Amino acid sequence: MTPRFRVAMAQMNATVGDFEGNTRKVIERLEEAQSLGVDVVAFPELAIAGYPPEDLLIKTDFIRDNLRCLAEIAPYATSTAAVVGFADSGDHLYNAAAVLHEGRIAGVYRKMRLPNYGVFDEKRYFQPGTDSPVFVIHGVPVGVTICEDIWAPGGPLLAQSLAGALVAVNINGSPYARGKWRLREEMLKTRARDYAVAVVYNNLIGGQDELVFDGLSLIVGPTGDIVARGPAFEEALIVADLDVEAIRGIRRYNSIRTTDALRDEGIRAPVYTLSNSAGRMERPALPTVPPPAPPGEVEEVYRALVLGTRDYVRKNGFRGVVVGLSGGIDSSLVACVAVDALGADAVHGVTMPSEFTSEDSRRFAAALTEALGIRVLELPIGGVVKEYEAALRAAFAGRPPDITEENLQARSRGNLLMALSNKFGWLVLTTGNKSEMSVGYATLYGDMAGGFAVIKDVPKTLVYDLARWRNARAGRDLIPAGVIERAPTAELRAHQTDQDTLPPYETLDPILERYVEDDRSADEIVAEGFDPTVVARVIAMVDRSEYKRRQAPPGIKITPKAFGRDRRLPITNWYRGSRAPLAAPPAASTE
Repeated sequence: MTPRFRVAMAQMNATVGDFEGNTRKVIERLEEAQSLGVDVVAFPELAIAGYPPEDLLIKTDFIRDNLRCLAEIAPYATSTAAVVGFADSGDHLYNAAAVLHEGRIAGVYRKMRLPNYGVFDEKRYFQPGTDSPVFVIHGVPVGVTICEDIWAPGGPLLAQSLAGALVAVNINGSPYARGKWRLREEMLKTRARDYAVAVVYNNLIGGQDELVFDGLSLIVGPTGDIVARGPAFEEALIVADLDVEAIRGIRRYNSIRTTDALRDEGIRAPVYTLSNSAGRMERPALPTVPPPAPPGEVEEVYRALVLGTRDYVRKNGFRGVVVGLSGGIDSSLVACVAVDALGADAVHGVTMPSEFTSEDSRRFAAALTEALGIRVLELPIGGVVKEYEAALRAAFAGRPPDITEENLQARSRGNLLMALSNKFGWLVLTTGNKSEMSVGYATLYGDMAGGFAVIKDVPKTLVYDLARWRNARAGRDLIPAGVIERAPTAELRAHQTDQDTLPPYETLDPILERYVEDDRSADEIVAEGFDPTVVARVIAMVDRSEYKRRQAPPGIKITPKAFGRDRRLPITNWYRGSRAPLAAPPAASTE
């Protein structure tokens, strides 16, 4: 019988600071893995504390509680070794992985490569580890690393491979971004092939404020073959058998695994033998199950929005949510996501018609609420707006009506939604998309008022794709076809459309992607064929809207660079490109 080493990945949804709940999940999955005869089971990065804990790491009692929970888990690791992410404390703090074996903490690995870009701030809290140990578990050398350690060649993984590791366990809290899983899989295949190891890459799932973790944990064989894959956006225990003799055979002829490659890195890779017994390896193989396919390009975004919304609402203890329904595409999509995340009973729709609300908008909103099965309130804003205008009449004397009066409508709606939130404990879901947030096409304390911005990082063109996908999945029009087909409009004045103020979204979104996400200059964007006047106008709108974006609620990150933690620019900022004049400061948008 072929010797097999059985590995498992506990793809779990941890909650930051929920030590009792996180510890319970670790123990339950560990016991399940032991019942399946697993040799080693991996848990995600900082599984005990939740990820990312941010400045909670500065609190000494937080670190103490996390260490206490690790000590509580250790006795449950009897026949199965467990790799558990935690925050280690010594002279410094460390992002660490404990190796639990035979009821005790048998070893610790401290993360060596600390990311400090994008949404990551690990150098703010942690010091890098210095050693890259290998643990012999049931006769098989196993290397342990954490997330960033494996993303670039060399480093601790290569050191462990040269020290004899056949299996590389890498525990993660890798945030979701659209299409990122493809890059991740290619990277893991490359590492496995280059170092002739089986890579066990376990990822977190769940929503944490603006971040979503997608799971899709992966076991990759030493030739780059996918042995097992976890589901997307779901908790699971993924179990697979590895043929360790086959790995040994492959690495004998691997030319990259040489001491020359490691000569300049100086990384220590001590080997600790925890158990040489290989008795459990002589057992029948697990049934062969094809790895589940990852979701499609649009589906993955939709599921990220659903999980992010569900976890934000539930983990923060809200009773339900409320959505202002305009009869437009954005609020329709947010309502669909909310119902899929929380159930129809937890979602409350509100229509707030004005004199400019069309019959189409009223009809579309009614059709949407009926299709979704949600309750709806109608709160007309005409009287409220008139009261505002009367109160301001003397102050505005001699000035013609302008965008101020339009925004009074949006702010009236924002006030009504927040009043409902206060009275009933509902979280207000805002409905602005990334295109609008980028250029400031939103009203402070109006449609920006709320607690969670579901599609804040979703470009308008993708909003339409998501709406079509959701209808196709339902096999019927949850979102009325007329909503998707008609020109988008805020309906704050007669015959208004978004394109009165903005370029067509098919033009706007590619410019925004290049400027906001790719950090390209105006000249570089124009060189790709975009109209110079349009480019200059879009960039000016983005730059002067930082003031507004800072006051927006948090929202789900789905692109490689989202506003907020990903993109940090000063509000007080005169710089407008190398060719822009510096004679006067830019005017911030206060609309």
